[in-house]
Amino acid sequence: MSVSERFPEEFLALMHASLPDEAEFQRFLAISQQPLRRSLRVNTLKISVADFLTRVAGYHWQLTPIPWCAEGFWIARDNEDLPLGSVAEHLSGLFYIQEASSMLPVSALFDAAPDAQQVMDMAAAPGSKTTQMAALMGNRGAILANEYAASRVKVLHANVTRCGVSNAALTHFDGRVFGAALPEQFDAILLDAPCSGEGVIRKDADALRNWTLESTHAIAATQRDLIDSAFHALKPGGTLIYSTCTLNQIENQQVIHDLCQRYPDAVEILPLNDLFAGAEQAATAEGFLHVFPQLFDSEGFFVARLRKTASVPALPAPTYKLGKFPFTPASRKLRAEVEQAAAKVALQWNDQHTLWQRDKELWLFPAASEAWLSKVRFSRVGVKLAETFAKGYRWQHEAVVAFAQPDSVIALALNEEEAEQWYRGQDIYPENLPAHDEVIVTYQDQPLGLAKKVGSRIKNSYPRERVRDGRLFR
Repeated sequence: MSVSERFPEEFLALMHASLPDEAEFQRFLAISQQPLRRSLRVNTLKISVADFLTRVAGYHWQLTPIPWCAEGFWIARDNEDLPLGSVAEHLSGLFYIQEASSMLPVSALFDAAPDAQQVMDMAAAPGSKTTQMAALMGNRGAILANEYAASRVKVLHANVTRCGVSNAALTHFDGRVFGAALPEQFDAILLDAPCSGEGVIRKDADALRNWTLESTHAIAATQRDLIDSAFHALKPGGTLIYSTCTLNQIENQQVIHDLCQRYPDAVEILPLNDLFAGAEQAATAEGFLHVFPQLFDSEGFFVARLRKTASVPALPAPTYKLGKFPFTPASRKLRAEVEQAAAKVALQWNDQHTLWQRDKELWLFPAASEAWLSKVRFSRVGVKLAETFAKGYRWQHEAVVAFAQPDSVIALALNEEEAEQWYRGQDIYPENLPAHDEVIVTYQDQPLGLAKKVGSRIKNSYPRERVRDGRLFR
């Protein structure tokens, strides 16, 4: 496919304006037609980077550190017959397959706000940045993870669960509501805005198929609304990251300049020139990062970091009605009973979480999210811990992944064949039956689920919707 067939003329004109040096422009065109190299991020909620590298050494992966993310690596494999998402370490949440450039916004955010406790990811699915945030926060505080597309909320929840995230509260809204609904509530906000996606052409050859200059301006209008909403939701002194995976200045620099013009006395640009070694190659005169794909052999990306220095006039209060919040805080007596019962199945949590109930359901909410509960409607908050029934509690899979202690006396370590059977939804027939009737099933020291001993087998409790087929592990 020729350059003219792959890239619309008006797009090329925009790129040439940003890259007036002809040699650099040709480098951009050349690399945009090359396949994107893959990358992953170690999930430090479950394993340290050093232990992960030791764990996967036998695979002989070629892992190259990503300069802006201490947990990130480009990966090359000699044998790619097995999808990377089917290896054991991915299934148990030890790493997230994430494009290198998309690790930049969260790195930039926590570089400026390392102690942020109330954080929003305004456009969160599929979950790469939410899980990266949670890892840097150590599951402390709370993340409001919002996704506008209903079909993607389920994917967001699946990735949050797999990675053992327990401090996220998921919403499903148009992000334009938050400035009015949650004014000045957040220490830090990431708006990875919906965009025209020009930077992802190396991964998606059809990314520019429907690109037009008119649609770019229409998208930018939405982006201006979203960043205004985010800015109102941000506390004075808070940090806002605006990022896109597109390359034109209409959706990037111009959106930031528009916000600065609207609130000239309340916006400070925090330069990113020194975020990592080599950042100056992508830095603009203002201190934004405009990452063209040829600079770091990555996707194209844009990142701006702002600080809110003063309050701005409040937006009109939202007119929607929420109805009665269906959860109530658990009594002290119930908390004690639940904690005692949970300890018997090796589930343990800390004071970053509070116990709430709804009918027969028990949930652990991030304590730092409680100020939001009466102001917006949530798809789910924190982790569903258990359902009560006549004989006790039915502990939930997501709670086991997040809170189980894999070194417990009731842990049952599976071998590789048994772990594969577990992920396929099959019962396990261990050579030596455990002494306990309930066991935390583990593999590679990671909890895979809570299961019951029934006769000579361990009854599989892996959620049906997550059961895998095809090749696994190796």
